[in-house]
This record gives sequence, C-alpha cells and structure tokens, in this order.
Amino acid sequence: MVGLRHFSIMIMIRIIAIILSVLALAWLANKHTNEMLVYILGTIFIFIQGSLLYQYVTNVNRKLTYFLESVRYSDFTINFRSDNKMGRTFKELNQQFNEVLHAFRQARAEKEANLQYLNTIVQHIGTGLITFDSTGQVNLINNAALRMLGIYRLHQLSELKDKHPRLFELLSELNSGVRELYRTPSDQPLALQGAAIQLRGMWVRIVVLQNIQTELQQQEVESWQNLTRVLRHEIMNSMTPIVSLVGTMRLIVNEDIEKSTSDQEAVKDLKEALATLEKRSKGMMQFVNAYRDFTTLPKPVFATLSVAELLQEVLQLLQTDLTQSGVLWKLSVKPETLQVKADGSQIQQVLINLVKNASESFSNQTNRLITISAYQTDSIVMIEVEDNGDGIEPEAIENIFIPFYTTKKTGSGIGLSLSRQILQQHNGQLNVSSQVGKGTIFTLII
Repeated sequence: MVGLRHFSIMIMIRIIAIILSVLALAWLANKHTNEMLVYILGTIFIFIQGSLLYQYVTNVNRKLTYFLESVRYSDFTINFRSDNKMGRTFKELNQQFNEVLHAFRQARAEKEANLQYLNTIVQHIGTGLITFDSTGQVNLINNAALRMLGIYRLHQLSELKDKHPRLFELLSELNSGVRELYRTPSDQPLALQGAAIQLRGMWVRIVVLQNIQTELQQQEVESWQNLTRVLRHEIMNSMTPIVSLVGTMRLIVNEDIEKSTSDQEAVKDLKEALATLEKRSKGMMQFVNAYRDFTTLPKPVFATLSVAELLQEVLQLLQTDLTQSGVLWKLSVKPETLQVKADGSQIQQVLINLVKNASESFSNQTNRLITISAYQTDSIVMIEVEDNGDGIEPEAIENIFIPFYTTKKTGSGIGLSLSRQILQQHNGQLNVSSQVGKGTIFTLII
C-alpha cells in the first residue's frame, strides 16, 4: 500500500509538472516577441516530461507483468531490485513484490514438506491404500497395498486383471461407504472400503485394504472358546452326579447285595461294571478339565526378552527328548542381540509345543533336522521352526488350528489352537506352510 501511494504521488507530480509547463509556455508566449523559440523550448520540455511519465508508468506495468507471470507459472525465484536507483517509490514497490514472492516460496516449501510428510506416513502405515481416477489411472498406492497384493507396481487398474481379476471388478464397482471382502490367491482375507472425493474438478476414488486374517482368527478362537465353555459346563454337570451315583451303587453292592445273594458271579460282574463306569466318568472329567487353559488363558505380561536366550532355554529343556529321537537342531538369530517384547513363559510354551511337534514329524528319515531361525523385518520379529519331516497333508493343514483336531494318535488337539491364541494376545500371528515329504515351517510373527 505504501508503494502504491508513492506511485500515485509521483504520477500526480509529473502531471502537475506538465500542466505547469503548458501554463508557463502560454505566459512566455504573451510576454516575448520571439514566440517561435518559446514554443520550441516549451514543446521540448513538455515532451521530456511526457516521456518521463510514460517511462515511469511503463516500468511499473512491466514490473507488474513480470510479477504476475512469476505467480502464474510458480516461478518465485525472481528478485526485483534492478531499478531501485529510480527512486524511493520503485524501491518500496520492489520490496513489496519481493516480500510477496518470499511468502509464496515459503508457502510452497511448507506445502512440499507437508506433502512429503504425508507421503512418508502413507507409505509406512500397515493399512493398504489405493487412489485412482475415473479412467482407472492409479494416482497412489502404498507399500502395504503392494505387499498385500504381491505386486511391485500398479499404474492402471487393468493391470490387476491377470493376477487379481475379482479385485479388479470390486474396485471398479466399489461405492462409497461399502465394505467388501476379497481373498487373495494366497487366501489372505482383505476388507475393502471405498470413498470418493472431487479433486481439482475430477472425481478420485480412495480404497482402503485391510488384512483381517487376525480378526477372523480371533473371532474363530472366541467361538471355539464359547463352545468349549458350554460343553465343559454341560459335561461336568452330567458327569458329576454319575460319579456320585456310581459311588452310591458300589456302597449298596458291598453292604447289601453281596451279603444277601448267593450269586457271587453276578455281584462280581456288577462291581466290574461299576468300576469301569466310574473310571470312564472320571476320565471324561479329567479330559474336559484338561482344556480349561484354552478358555482361561491369562493376559500376557510383557517384558523385553533376548530372543537368543529364549530359544536356547527351549532347546535346553528339550535336548534330552531330541537326542533320544535322533533329531539334530540348528539355531540362527540375526542379529544376535535381537530382542522382543513379549510374555516369556507364554512364548516359551508355544516354542516348546512347536519343537515337540517337529520332533514327532519324522517317520523313516535318517537326517532328522529342526532349524530354528529368528530375524527382524522392519519392527516385526519373525521366529521360524522348520523341520524336514513328513509334512502335513493339504486337507489337514486347514484344520490343524481347530481345537481338538489332531493327526496324532495320542494328541489332544489343543496345542496349536492354544499357541495361536497366545500369539493373537501378543498382536501377532502363527502361520504354517508345509509340503508333503519335504517338511513344515511354523512362523511366529510378533
């Protein structure tokens, strides 16, 4: 505002100078006889004043044009100072222009910094994110989405047709606020939720992909826990009076029937039947009580643990059993100082169960080997228990985490279910991959 006020004042001064020159020329023409000389000098003077006024206005207009062009093309590197020598007005105007351009530069730098900050967040969050326009051109896809889909880039949605045809259909038809479920070729369940926004006059769709495997597993475990509680309650309520009645019947047989009858063979058979019934009833009660831990697993007490020490303790506990089974083992922890925040006793229980299962997976193999590997990916600790045993049949691998399901003659079918539940309480996962005749790998993800 100061520059414009000075600009107006300088224009008025030059206009007044021209007017005064014209008046002076008229006055001199009346006072002198040599009118031609006066007219020539006066015209020259007025022309000079007009030229200065034209140059002054033109310089200002040119400066405004440069300034507006720099704003239009976002070229904020221009610095207005070459004509500061033309006076205070131009100096102040240059200063105003430079301050405005500096404000633009600062705003653009802040915008770029915020954009870089948001992009870093988007690329590092665990939730998948895809944005694309009405033509199917992908504007943004983060690393989590690429990992979930098993691809390394995506420029057009049509590129999904080969590997994820169903996903391509869902993304093309997904409406705002609608949630869909998609399973990847590797059977990973993904929840899709979309939204649409208008950006610079164009509609853009934003789709969020979330791996809900842990959520589904948790619901499955809770369902089995509820079922187990109901079964345990009903079985215990039924078996307790049966055991009591068996005791009463034995007392009656011993005190009354045995003394009042001569058919001792029948009494003997009755006693054996009652003993068998009592034994089976108590065995059933013990069987049911054995699964109490599955429904009453305590909350983990987290502490920072050395992974190497944790694994070495597990191997020391099982060393005798492994040696007797003729199983060799190999331990690898990278880095050796790797640490994990977990409940030591619960994770140790999981590892003991997995190593024991691995040691029982061999039939006729002579080079029996169990390999335990621990490493870190980003902030996730991975512990793998691998064996080169018989492997697991495809139809069985889908059921091994179901409570009470087992492929072993003496197994209870609760170990792997309990292990997965422990990992879920650690906000982790327990996964398995296996090939028949080649071996099995259980992976703890913490």
